[in-house]
Amino acid sequence: MGRHSNIILLNNSSKIIDSMRHLEISSNSTRDILPARNYLFPATEKNSFVNLNSFEEFYELISPFIGKEPIDLLISSHFTGISKLLISHLLETYSIENDSTIRKDYITIYNGLRNLLFSDIEATPYSFQNKEDYVVKIAHKKASNINTFLDNFYNKKEASNEFLSYRNSVLKLILNELKKYNKRLINMNKKLDECDKKDDYRIYGELITANLYHLNPNENLEYIELSNYYDNNSIIKIPLDKTISLSMNAKKYFKKYNKLKNACEIVNVQKKETKQEIDYIESIIYELETAVTVSDIDSIYTEFSESFLGKNVSTFNKSSKKKTTKKKKENAFDPLTFIVDGYTVLVGKNNKQNDYLTLRYAHSNDLWFHTKDIHGSHVVLKTNNEEIPQETINKCASICAFYSKAKNSSNVAVDYTSIRYVKKPSGSKPGMVIYTNFQTVNVQPCNFDLC
Repeated sequence: MGRHSNIILLNNSSKIIDSMRHLEISSNSTRDILPARNYLFPATEKNSFVNLNSFEEFYELISPFIGKEPIDLLISSHFTGISKLLISHLLETYSIENDSTIRKDYITIYNGLRNLLFSDIEATPYSFQNKEDYVVKIAHKKASNINTFLDNFYNKKEASNEFLSYRNSVLKLILNELKKYNKRLINMNKKLDECDKKDDYRIYGELITANLYHLNPNENLEYIELSNYYDNNSIIKIPLDKTISLSMNAKKYFKKYNKLKNACEIVNVQKKETKQEIDYIESIIYELETAVTVSDIDSIYTEFSESFLGKNVSTFNKSSKKKTTKKKKENAFDPLTFIVDGYTVLVGKNNKQNDYLTLRYAHSNDLWFHTKDIHGSHVVLKTNNEEIPQETINKCASICAFYSKAKNSSNVAVDYTSIRYVKKPSGSKPGMVIYTNFQTVNVQPCNFDLC
Protein backbone atom coordinates (compact mmCIF):
# COMPACT_ATOMS: atom_id res chain seq x y z
CA MET A 1 0.00 0.00 0.00
CA GLY A 2 3.06 2.27 0.02
CA ARG A 3 2.50 5.63 1.70
CA HIS A 4 -1.01 4.57 2.80
CA SER A 5 0.32 1.80 5.07
CA ASN A 6 -0.22 1.96 8.81
CA ILE A 7 -0.03 -0.34 11.85
CA ILE A 8 -2.81 0.05 14.41
CA LEU A 9 -2.95 -1.68 17.81
CA LEU A 10 -6.47 -2.26 19.19
CA ASN A 11 -7.79 -3.60 22.49
CA ASN A 12 -10.53 -6.23 22.71
CA SER A 13 -13.16 -3.47 22.45
CA SER A 14 -11.83 -2.22 19.09
CA LYS A 15 -10.49 0.91 20.75
CA ILE A 16 -7.19 2.25 19.42
CA ILE A 17 -4.26 1.82 21.83
CA ASP A 18 -1.80 3.43 19.42
CA SER A 19 -0.72 3.49 15.77
CA MET A 20 2.42 3.98 13.78
CA ARG A 21 0.86 7.00 12.05
CA HIS A 22 -1.66 9.29 13.69
CA LEU A 23 -4.39 10.64 11.38
CA GLU A 24 -7.16 13.16 12.00
CA ILE A 25 -10.26 14.18 10.09
CA SER A 26 -9.20 17.79 10.59
CA SER A 27 -6.09 16.97 8.52
CA ASN A 28 -8.11 15.66 5.54
CA SER A 29 -8.16 12.05 6.77
CA THR A 30 -11.40 10.13 6.24
CA ARG A 31 -11.33 9.00 9.91
CA ASP A 32 -9.47 9.54 13.18
CA ILE A 33 -6.62 7.14 13.93
CA LEU A 34 -5.69 8.33 17.44
CA PRO A 35 -5.23 6.68 20.85
CA ALA A 36 -8.46 6.15 22.82
CA ARG A 37 -10.66 6.52 19.70
CA ASN A 38 -12.91 3.74 18.44
CA TYR A 39 -11.52 2.05 15.37
CA LEU A 40 -13.61 2.42 12.20
CA PHE A 41 -13.04 0.48 8.98
CA PRO A 42 -12.02 2.65 6.00
CA ALA A 43 -14.94 4.07 4.07
CA THR A 44 -15.25 2.74 0.54
CA GLU A 45 -17.75 2.90 -2.30
CA LYS A 46 -16.83 -0.61 -3.40
CA ASN A 47 -18.83 -3.72 -2.52
CA SER A 48 -17.64 -6.47 -0.19
CA PHE A 49 -17.31 -9.81 -2.00
CA VAL A 50 -17.36 -11.77 1.27
CA ASN A 51 -20.82 -10.37 2.11
CA LEU A 52 -22.37 -11.73 -1.09
CA ASN A 53 -24.78 -14.61 -0.60
CA SER A 54 -24.91 -15.96 -4.14
CA PHE A 55 -23.59 -15.72 -7.69
CA GLU A 56 -26.76 -13.88 -8.68
CA GLU A 57 -25.93 -10.99 -6.32
CA PHE A 58 -22.40 -10.87 -7.77
CA TYR A 59 -23.65 -10.96 -11.36
CA GLU A 60 -26.33 -8.32 -10.76
CA LEU A 61 -23.71 -5.84 -9.53
CA ILE A 62 -21.40 -6.22 -12.55
CA SER A 63 -23.77 -7.15 -15.39
CA PRO A 64 -24.40 -3.53 -16.53
CA PHE A 65 -20.65 -3.17 -17.20
CA ILE A 66 -19.92 -6.53 -18.85
CA GLY A 67 -18.47 -6.01 -22.32
CA LYS A 68 -17.68 -2.37 -21.58
CA GLU A 69 -14.61 -2.97 -19.41
CA PRO A 70 -11.96 -5.72 -19.21
CA ILE A 71 -12.88 -8.32 -16.61
CA ASP A 72 -9.84 -7.66 -14.36
CA LEU A 73 -10.64 -3.93 -14.20
CA LEU A 74 -14.40 -4.53 -13.89
CA ILE A 75 -14.19 -6.79 -10.82
CA SER A 76 -11.30 -4.99 -9.07
CA SER A 77 -13.07 -1.64 -9.39
CA HIS A 78 -16.38 -2.94 -7.96
CA PHE A 79 -15.15 -5.08 -5.04
CA THR A 80 -12.86 -4.05 -2.23
CA GLY A 81 -9.67 -6.03 -1.54
CA ILE A 82 -9.53 -7.66 -5.00
CA SER A 83 -6.72 -6.59 -7.33
CA LYS A 84 -6.39 -6.71 -11.09
CA LEU A 85 -3.44 -9.06 -10.69
CA LEU A 86 -5.55 -11.56 -8.74
CA ILE A 87 -8.28 -11.55 -11.41
CA SER A 88 -5.63 -11.86 -14.15
CA HIS A 89 -4.28 -14.91 -12.34
CA LEU A 90 -7.75 -16.50 -12.26
CA LEU A 91 -8.33 -15.72 -15.95
CA GLU A 92 -5.05 -17.40 -16.84
CA THR A 93 -5.75 -20.37 -14.54
CA TYR A 94 -9.17 -21.05 -16.07
CA SER A 95 -8.23 -19.99 -19.65
CA ILE A 96 -10.79 -17.17 -19.77
CA GLU A 97 -10.40 -14.21 -22.13
CA ASN A 98 -10.26 -10.79 -20.42
CA ASP A 99 -13.08 -9.48 -22.63
CA SER A 100 -15.40 -12.49 -22.25
CA THR A 101 -19.15 -11.84 -21.94
CA ILE A 102 -20.12 -15.49 -21.35
CA ARG A 103 -22.13 -15.98 -18.16
CA LYS A 104 -20.51 -19.37 -17.53
CA ASP A 105 -17.06 -17.70 -17.35
CA TYR A 106 -18.29 -15.35 -14.63
CA ILE A 107 -19.62 -18.32 -12.65
CA THR A 108 -16.12 -19.83 -12.87
CA ILE A 109 -14.51 -16.57 -11.69
CA TYR A 110 -17.02 -16.25 -8.82
CA ASN A 111 -16.33 -19.80 -7.62
CA GLY A 112 -12.58 -19.27 -8.02
CA LEU A 113 -12.70 -16.17 -5.82
CA ARG A 114 -14.73 -18.00 -3.17
CA ASN A 115 -12.21 -20.84 -3.15
CA LEU A 116 -9.38 -18.37 -2.63
CA LEU A 117 -11.14 -16.31 0.03
CA PHE A 118 -12.71 -19.12 2.06
CA SER A 119 -10.09 -21.89 1.81
CA ASP A 120 -6.71 -22.46 3.40
CA ILE A 121 -4.13 -20.29 1.63
CA GLU A 122 -0.42 -20.03 1.05
CA ALA A 123 1.77 -17.58 -0.89
CA THR A 124 3.51 -18.68 -4.04
CA PRO A 125 5.61 -16.86 -6.68
CA TYR A 126 3.69 -16.21 -9.87
CA SER A 127 5.05 -14.82 -13.13
CA PHE A 128 2.63 -12.49 -14.86
CA GLN A 129 3.45 -10.44 -17.97
CA ASN A 130 7.19 -11.10 -17.45
CA LYS A 131 7.07 -9.66 -13.92
CA GLU A 132 7.36 -11.85 -10.83
CA ASP A 133 4.76 -11.17 -8.17
CA TYR A 134 2.98 -13.16 -5.49
CA VAL A 135 -0.54 -14.56 -5.38
CA VAL A 136 -2.44 -16.75 -2.92
CA LYS A 137 -3.61 -20.23 -3.78
CA ILE A 138 -5.50 -23.04 -2.06
CA ALA A 139 -3.07 -24.85 0.21
CA HIS A 140 -5.10 -27.99 1.03
CA LYS A 141 -3.71 -28.06 4.54
CA LYS A 142 -4.66 -26.90 8.01
CA ALA A 143 -5.39 -23.19 7.97
CA SER A 144 -3.12 -20.84 9.89
CA ASN A 145 -4.18 -17.52 11.32
CA ILE A 146 -3.56 -14.45 9.20
CA ASN A 147 -0.63 -13.25 11.32
CA THR A 148 1.21 -16.55 10.92
CA PHE A 149 0.44 -16.54 7.19
CA LEU A 150 1.81 -13.02 6.73
CA ASP A 151 4.85 -13.76 8.88
CA ASN A 152 5.70 -16.86 6.83
CA PHE A 153 5.06 -15.03 3.58
CA TYR A 154 7.36 -12.09 4.34
CA ASN A 155 10.04 -14.32 5.86
CA LYS A 156 10.17 -16.29 2.61
CA LYS A 157 10.10 -13.13 0.52
CA GLU A 158 12.84 -11.51 2.62
CA ALA A 159 14.97 -14.66 2.36
CA SER A 160 14.49 -14.65 -1.42
CA ASN A 161 15.42 -10.96 -1.67
CA GLU A 162 18.44 -11.48 0.58
CA PHE A 163 19.61 -14.39 -1.59
CA LEU A 164 19.27 -12.36 -4.80
CA SER A 165 20.99 -9.33 -3.29
CA TYR A 166 23.87 -11.44 -2.00
CA ARG A 167 24.24 -13.28 -5.30
CA ASN A 168 24.21 -10.03 -7.30
CA SER A 169 26.84 -8.49 -5.00
CA VAL A 170 29.16 -11.47 -5.47
CA LEU A 171 28.44 -11.53 -9.22
CA LYS A 172 29.37 -7.84 -9.52
CA LEU A 173 32.67 -8.52 -7.76
CA ILE A 174 33.46 -11.46 -10.05
CA LEU A 175 32.47 -9.57 -13.22
CA ASN A 176 34.79 -6.70 -12.23
CA GLU A 177 37.64 -9.20 -11.97
CA LEU A 178 36.67 -10.73 -15.33
CA LYS A 179 36.69 -7.25 -16.87
CA LYS A 180 40.30 -6.72 -15.67
CA TYR A 181 41.46 -9.96 -17.26
CA ASN A 182 39.63 -9.27 -20.52
CA LYS A 183 41.26 -5.83 -20.66
CA ARG A 184 44.64 -7.44 -19.97
CA LEU A 185 44.00 -9.91 -22.83
CA ILE A 186 43.19 -7.05 -25.23
CA ASN A 187 46.49 -5.31 -24.36
CA MET A 188 48.38 -8.58 -24.88
CA ASN A 189 46.82 -9.03 -28.31
CA LYS A 190 47.88 -5.50 -29.24
CA LYS A 191 51.42 -6.29 -28.12
CA LEU A 192 51.43 -9.51 -30.15
CA ASP A 193 50.22 -7.58 -33.22
CA GLU A 194 53.25 -5.36 -32.79
CA CYS A 195 55.44 -8.44 -32.40
CA ASP A 196 54.29 -9.62 -35.82
CA LYS A 197 56.37 -6.77 -37.28
CA LYS A 198 59.61 -7.86 -35.57
CA ASP A 199 60.95 -9.62 -38.70
CA ASP A 200 60.48 -6.39 -40.68
CA TYR A 201 62.83 -4.61 -38.24
CA ARG A 202 65.40 -7.42 -38.57
CA ILE A 203 65.28 -7.14 -42.37
CA TYR A 204 65.66 -3.34 -42.17
CA GLY A 205 68.78 -3.76 -40.06
CA GLU A 206 70.29 -6.43 -42.29
CA LEU A 207 69.64 -4.48 -45.52
CA ILE A 208 71.17 -1.26 -44.13
CA THR A 209 74.23 -3.18 -42.87
CA ALA A 210 74.67 -5.00 -46.19
CA ASN A 211 74.58 -1.72 -48.14
CA LEU A 212 76.76 0.46 -45.90
CA TYR A 213 79.79 0.05 -48.18
CA HIS A 214 78.24 2.13 -51.00
CA LEU A 215 76.18 4.59 -48.94
CA ASN A 216 77.27 7.95 -47.57
CA PRO A 217 77.44 7.31 -43.79
CA ASN A 218 77.21 11.03 -42.98
CA GLU A 219 74.13 11.76 -45.08
CA ASN A 220 71.08 12.65 -42.97
CA LEU A 221 68.04 10.99 -44.59
CA GLU A 222 64.43 10.47 -43.49
CA TYR A 223 64.23 7.22 -45.42
CA ILE A 224 66.24 5.06 -47.78
CA GLU A 225 65.21 2.80 -50.66
CA LEU A 226 67.09 -0.47 -51.07
CA SER A 227 66.78 -3.77 -52.95
CA ASN A 228 65.23 -6.45 -50.71
CA TYR A 229 67.04 -9.73 -51.44
CA TYR A 230 64.43 -11.49 -49.26
CA ASP A 231 61.73 -10.54 -51.79
CA ASN A 232 63.18 -10.99 -55.32
CA ASN A 233 65.19 -7.75 -54.98
CA SER A 234 62.06 -5.64 -54.95
CA ILE A 235 62.56 -2.06 -53.76
CA ILE A 236 61.78 -1.50 -50.08
CA LYS A 237 61.45 1.89 -48.38
CA ILE A 238 63.10 1.96 -44.92
CA PRO A 239 62.30 4.84 -42.50
CA LEU A 240 65.36 6.39 -40.83
CA ASP A 241 66.13 8.56 -37.83
CA LYS A 242 68.09 11.38 -39.50
CA THR A 243 69.61 12.49 -36.18
CA ILE A 244 71.85 9.39 -36.11
CA SER A 245 74.11 7.62 -38.59
CA LEU A 246 73.07 4.75 -40.89
CA SER A 247 74.98 2.18 -38.81
CA MET A 248 73.22 3.43 -35.66
CA ASN A 249 69.87 3.10 -37.45
CA ALA A 250 70.73 -0.52 -38.26
CA LYS A 251 71.66 -1.19 -34.59
CA LYS A 252 68.40 0.48 -33.51
CA TYR A 253 66.38 -1.87 -35.72
CA PHE A 254 68.27 -4.97 -34.45
CA LYS A 255 67.65 -3.86 -30.87
CA LYS A 256 63.96 -3.38 -31.55
CA TYR A 257 63.80 -6.81 -33.20
CA ASN A 258 65.43 -8.55 -30.22
CA LYS A 259 63.19 -6.68 -27.77
CA LEU A 260 60.00 -7.72 -29.60
CA LYS A 261 61.27 -11.29 -30.02
CA ASN A 262 61.76 -11.65 -26.26
CA ALA A 263 58.48 -9.86 -25.56
CA CYS A 264 56.65 -12.20 -27.94
CA GLU A 265 57.79 -15.27 -26.02
CA ILE A 266 56.86 -13.75 -22.65
CA VAL A 267 53.50 -12.35 -23.81
CA ASN A 268 52.48 -15.67 -25.40
CA VAL A 269 53.03 -17.39 -22.05
CA GLN A 270 51.15 -14.61 -20.24
CA LYS A 271 48.31 -14.78 -22.76
CA LYS A 272 47.91 -18.52 -22.19
CA GLU A 273 47.80 -17.98 -18.41
CA THR A 274 45.33 -15.10 -18.76
CA LYS A 275 42.99 -17.17 -20.93
CA GLN A 276 43.11 -19.92 -18.30
CA GLU A 277 42.21 -17.38 -15.60
CA ILE A 278 39.30 -16.09 -17.72
CA ASP A 279 38.10 -19.64 -18.27
CA TYR A 280 38.28 -20.27 -14.53
CA ILE A 281 36.39 -17.07 -13.67
CA GLU A 282 33.68 -18.02 -16.17
CA SER A 283 33.37 -21.40 -14.43
CA ILE A 284 32.80 -19.55 -11.12
CA ILE A 285 30.13 -17.39 -12.79
CA TYR A 286 28.40 -20.58 -13.95
CA GLU A 287 28.49 -21.89 -10.37
CA LEU A 288 26.92 -18.66 -9.14
CA GLU A 289 24.16 -18.82 -11.75
CA THR A 290 23.20 -22.30 -10.54
CA ALA A 291 23.49 -21.58 -6.79
CA VAL A 292 20.22 -22.08 -4.89
CA THR A 293 21.13 -21.31 -1.26
CA VAL A 294 23.08 -18.66 0.65
CA SER A 295 25.44 -21.44 1.74
CA ASP A 296 26.19 -22.21 -1.93
CA ILE A 297 27.11 -18.57 -2.51
CA ASP A 298 29.28 -18.55 0.62
CA SER A 299 31.30 -21.46 -0.80
CA ILE A 300 31.63 -19.79 -4.19
CA TYR A 301 32.74 -16.47 -2.66
CA THR A 302 35.29 -18.27 -0.49
CA GLU A 303 36.75 -19.98 -3.57
CA PHE A 304 36.84 -16.71 -5.51
CA SER A 305 38.37 -14.66 -2.68
CA GLU A 306 41.13 -17.22 -2.09
CA SER A 307 42.03 -17.29 -5.79
CA PHE A 308 41.75 -13.60 -6.70
CA LEU A 309 41.50 -11.46 -3.55
CA GLY A 310 44.25 -13.18 -1.61
CA LYS A 311 41.95 -13.65 1.38
CA ASN A 312 40.41 -16.47 3.37
CA VAL A 313 36.94 -14.98 3.56
CA SER A 314 33.94 -17.22 4.14
CA THR A 315 31.30 -14.61 3.34
CA PHE A 316 30.58 -10.90 3.10
CA ASN A 317 26.85 -11.49 3.50
CA LYS A 318 26.38 -9.03 6.37
CA SER A 319 22.81 -10.09 7.03
CA SER A 320 23.84 -13.67 7.77
CA LYS A 321 23.20 -14.26 11.46
CA LYS A 322 24.53 -17.79 11.84
CA LYS A 323 28.32 -17.95 11.90
CA THR A 324 30.26 -21.08 11.06
CA THR A 325 33.96 -21.68 11.29
CA LYS A 326 36.14 -21.42 8.24
CA LYS A 327 37.19 -25.04 8.71
CA LYS A 328 33.62 -26.26 8.56
CA LYS A 329 33.02 -24.19 5.44
CA GLU A 330 36.09 -25.65 3.75
CA ASN A 331 35.24 -29.22 4.76
CA ALA A 332 31.57 -28.98 3.77
CA PHE A 333 30.74 -31.57 1.13
CA ASP A 334 27.10 -31.73 0.11
CA PRO A 335 26.85 -32.63 -3.59
CA LEU A 336 23.51 -33.25 -5.25
CA THR A 337 22.70 -36.93 -4.89
CA PHE A 338 20.40 -39.01 -7.11
CA ILE A 339 19.56 -42.68 -7.47
CA VAL A 340 19.53 -43.73 -11.14
CA ASP A 341 18.51 -47.31 -11.91
CA GLY A 342 19.64 -48.29 -8.41
CA TYR A 343 23.05 -46.57 -8.68
CA THR A 344 24.13 -43.47 -6.72
CA VAL A 345 24.96 -40.43 -8.84
CA LEU A 346 26.73 -37.39 -7.33
CA VAL A 347 26.87 -33.87 -8.83
CA GLY A 348 29.35 -31.24 -7.58
CA LYS A 349 27.99 -27.76 -6.83
CA ASN A 350 31.23 -25.78 -7.21
CA ASN A 351 34.85 -26.18 -8.27
CA LYS A 352 36.11 -27.20 -4.83
CA GLN A 353 33.37 -29.80 -4.51
CA ASN A 354 34.20 -31.03 -8.02
CA ASP A 355 37.83 -31.54 -6.98
CA TYR A 356 36.92 -33.37 -3.78
CA LEU A 357 34.28 -35.49 -5.49
CA THR A 358 36.52 -36.52 -8.39
CA LEU A 359 39.95 -36.75 -6.81
CA ARG A 360 39.24 -37.90 -3.25
CA TYR A 361 35.72 -39.23 -2.79
CA ALA A 362 35.20 -41.33 -5.92
CA HIS A 363 36.79 -44.78 -6.35
CA SER A 364 39.01 -45.66 -9.30
CA ASN A 365 36.32 -47.84 -10.95
CA ASP A 366 33.56 -45.23 -10.68
CA LEU A 367 32.50 -43.40 -13.86
CA TRP A 368 33.18 -39.69 -14.31
CA PHE A 369 31.12 -37.42 -16.60
CA HIS A 370 31.66 -33.89 -17.93
CA THR A 371 30.29 -31.88 -20.84
CA LYS A 372 32.76 -31.62 -23.71
CA ASP A 373 34.49 -28.19 -23.81
CA ILE A 374 31.64 -26.60 -21.82
CA HIS A 375 31.59 -25.40 -18.21
CA GLY A 376 29.62 -27.69 -15.95
CA SER A 377 29.60 -29.85 -12.84
CA HIS A 378 31.64 -33.00 -12.35
CA VAL A 379 29.26 -35.96 -12.19
CA VAL A 380 30.26 -39.31 -10.65
CA LEU A 381 28.37 -42.59 -11.02
CA LYS A 382 29.16 -45.04 -8.19
CA THR A 383 29.53 -48.34 -10.07
CA ASN A 384 30.01 -50.68 -7.06
CA ASN A 385 32.53 -52.43 -9.36
CA GLU A 386 29.67 -53.55 -11.62
CA GLU A 387 29.25 -53.33 -15.40
CA ILE A 388 26.98 -50.35 -16.05
CA PRO A 389 24.29 -50.62 -18.80
CA GLN A 390 24.56 -48.08 -21.61
CA GLU A 391 21.03 -46.86 -20.86
CA THR A 392 22.11 -45.89 -17.33
CA ILE A 393 25.24 -44.19 -18.69
CA ASN A 394 23.08 -42.14 -21.09
CA LYS A 395 20.81 -41.06 -18.21
CA CYS A 396 23.81 -39.90 -16.19
CA ALA A 397 25.15 -38.03 -19.24
CA SER A 398 21.77 -36.28 -19.60
CA ILE A 399 21.95 -35.22 -15.94
CA CYS A 400 25.53 -33.99 -16.53
CA ALA A 401 24.35 -31.93 -19.53
CA PHE A 402 21.52 -30.46 -17.44
CA TYR A 403 23.99 -29.29 -14.77
CA SER A 404 26.11 -27.36 -17.27
CA LYS A 405 25.98 -24.20 -19.35
CA ALA A 406 24.47 -26.32 -22.13
CA LYS A 407 21.31 -27.13 -20.14
CA ASN A 408 19.14 -25.18 -22.63
CA SER A 409 20.79 -26.74 -25.69
CA SER A 410 20.08 -29.99 -27.49
CA ASN A 411 22.27 -32.90 -28.57
CA VAL A 412 25.00 -32.06 -26.05
CA ALA A 413 28.31 -33.95 -26.19
CA VAL A 414 29.25 -35.49 -22.83
CA ASP A 415 32.54 -37.29 -22.18
CA TYR A 416 32.76 -40.13 -19.66
CA THR A 417 35.61 -42.27 -18.40
CA SER A 418 36.77 -44.19 -15.31
CA ILE A 419 38.00 -42.09 -12.40
CA ARG A 420 41.45 -43.70 -12.74
CA TYR A 421 41.92 -41.79 -16.01
CA VAL A 422 41.11 -38.36 -14.52
CA LYS A 423 44.15 -36.37 -13.32
CA LYS A 424 44.74 -32.89 -11.95
CA PRO A 425 47.74 -31.00 -13.39
CA SER A 426 50.11 -29.61 -10.78
CA GLY A 427 49.26 -26.02 -9.86
CA SER A 428 45.97 -25.97 -11.79
CA LYS A 429 42.90 -24.11 -10.55
CA PRO A 430 40.11 -25.83 -8.55
CA GLY A 431 37.86 -27.93 -10.77
CA MET A 432 40.41 -28.11 -13.61
CA VAL A 433 41.34 -31.68 -14.63
CA ILE A 434 42.56 -33.61 -17.65
CA TYR A 435 41.29 -37.03 -18.67
CA THR A 436 42.05 -39.81 -21.16
CA ASN A 437 40.55 -43.10 -22.41
CA PHE A 438 37.15 -41.46 -22.62
CA GLN A 439 34.05 -42.07 -24.69
CA THR A 440 31.52 -39.49 -25.84
CA VAL A 441 27.73 -39.65 -26.04
CA ASN A 442 25.35 -37.03 -27.42
CA VAL A 443 22.30 -36.55 -25.21
CA GLN A 444 19.45 -34.19 -24.42
CA PRO A 445 19.91 -32.29 -21.11
CA CYS A 446 17.41 -33.70 -18.65
CA ASN A 447 16.51 -32.97 -15.04
CA PHE A 448 16.74 -36.13 -12.94
CA ASP A 449 13.01 -36.21 -12.19
CA LEU A 450 12.24 -36.35 -15.92
CA CYS A 451 15.02 -38.69 -17.11
